[in-house]
Amino acid sequence: MARYLRPDELHQAFNFEYLTAPWDAGRLRQVIERSLAANGSVGATTTWVLSNHDVTRHVTRFGGGEQGLRRARAATLLMLALPGSVYLYQGEELGLPEVTDLPEEALQDPTWERSGRTERGRDGCRVPLPWEEGPAPYGFGPEGSVPWLPMPEGWGALARSAQRGVEGSTLELYRRALRLRRELDALGDGTMTWADAPEGVLCFEREPGVRCAVNFGDAPAEVAAAGEVLVASGPVEPPSEGRLILPGDTAVWLRR
Repeated sequence: MARYLRPDELHQAFNFEYLTAPWDAGRLRQVIERSLAANGSVGATTTWVLSNHDVTRHVTRFGGGEQGLRRARAATLLMLALPGSVYLYQGEELGLPEVTDLPEEALQDPTWERSGRTERGRDGCRVPLPWEEGPAPYGFGPEGSVPWLPMPEGWGALARSAQRGVEGSTLELYRRALRLRRELDALGDGTMTWADAPEGVLCFEREPGVRCAVNFGDAPAEVAAAGEVLVASGPVEPPSEGRLILPGDTAVWLRR
């Protein structure tokens, strides 16, 4: 990919190696290192992306249900702490899953017809966003209207209006993390340094004074950490005596 990128040519491109990486600490560290090295060699900005209109939404890709959402939230904090540029796909800030049960008569992706109706295509990540609680189409259009793809029952609970201002919601997690990313000099462009961490945990420093730790395992892990918890993808107790107990499938940012 870096062969196409230059400061005075194509500035950025989706990092598909990162997009398709599994929920695995070792594999993601390898992808992060390769990406930064390749793009840095040509003076290009490294990009990070978890979902787009061509792939299964990462809540579903990372296991679906509560597990998939926990991992998706943790993956978001990891991504937003990395040096470079981040691309967010509409709906991920609401924690939307892939819609896997669209009726065949509703499918719109040309892949469905071109494959002889054997490949369902990419419609599952293209269902319209729920904006308001209540019946479908959840504020996406006038009440009683039918969008180009049907919206699942129960999506009102994921709507923007249902999450806005609610402590711990996925929307508020995104809003807080993005605000911190703008405010903190350590985040965004710049360098990063890996820190020692237990197996299944990634931990790195962004200077000045911000540490990101992500536990990819199911069980809690003890991580060397100190300072203030800025944001976490799930419940985390503050560090004590230089140690932090990080629950499984959870990420945290700390400020020394």
